[in-house]
Amino acid sequence: MASRLPLQNGYVLKGYTVGEVLGGGGFSLVYLASNELERHKFVIKEYCPQDLVTRNPDGSLEPNTPLAQMPFRNGLEKFRFEAQRMSTVRHPNVISVAEYFEANQTLYMVMTHEEGRDLRWFINKLAGDLDWDFMQQVFPPIGEGLWHMHQQSVVHLDVKPANVLLRTSGQALLLDFGAAQTIDNDDRFGSFQTLTHGFAPPEQYLDGSLGSWTDIYGLAATIYNCITGTSPPPALKRREGAALEKLTVSRAGAYPYTFLKAVEDALSLDQSQRPKDMHAFLSLAFGAPSHQSPGT
Repeated sequence: MASRLPLQNGYVLKGYTVGEVLGGGGFSLVYLASNELERHKFVIKEYCPQDLVTRNPDGSLEPNTPLAQMPFRNGLEKFRFEAQRMSTVRHPNVISVAEYFEANQTLYMVMTHEEGRDLRWFINKLAGDLDWDFMQQVFPPIGEGLWHMHQQSVVHLDVKPANVLLRTSGQALLLDFGAAQTIDNDDRFGSFQTLTHGFAPPEQYLDGSLGSWTDIYGLAATIYNCITGTSPPPALKRREGAALEKLTVSRAGAYPYTFLKAVEDALSLDQSQRPKDMHAFLSLAFGAPSHQSPGT
């Protein structure tokens, strides 16, 4: 783990004082940070790919072997794309980047820190008891945020409970553009490809085109997880015969039939059988009116 040493607590980065490490994935580390000019806290995401880099004493990063040079640079460009896309998306239910900048021979994204818990906490604590009111509170706003992204030709590609935060105010917020791509991206299967088993439809496993229908599946899988307490079986296992719980039968009476049917349809392995766009899904599931989402 020496190659993934985080920045030291108290390290000053372009006016931000870095604090504790909040987490990170294979390609990044996430820090809590503060700024003397601002009262609220920030989250700083650092491009720091595991097994590819060494942290120097001054805080800078460098590829740890000559063979790591190319994947490091490719990943850095993908991370830059993520930052650029997140900085242009402005919707009250989608996280956005306040700024991004280069330092330490890598790239950083700065986001306002949001207090709350992600859906995993609610699923773990209240599995089977997340009622219709909860679904109505959380998912139409997240769906509207995704629809807004789709209008800008960006797909999220990693909608799952870990990426849906409920703020302390009760408002839902969609997190993490780590897998986001423009629709018709020619480099969709580069080394930076991300998917989450159970929440990724078959087309994310190298055999189909990506689009709004991909996020519709991810959102429906997240709803399914909230209803049942378990994630859907991975798409490839479903293709081999693993069955979904039949929600319109097992959960009849607990939720409206139209809602359960919309979720089942959105989890179709055949993307052409899913609702045609996010607003169609929201209308079928929640009776939500199709209207323009807030812009910038």
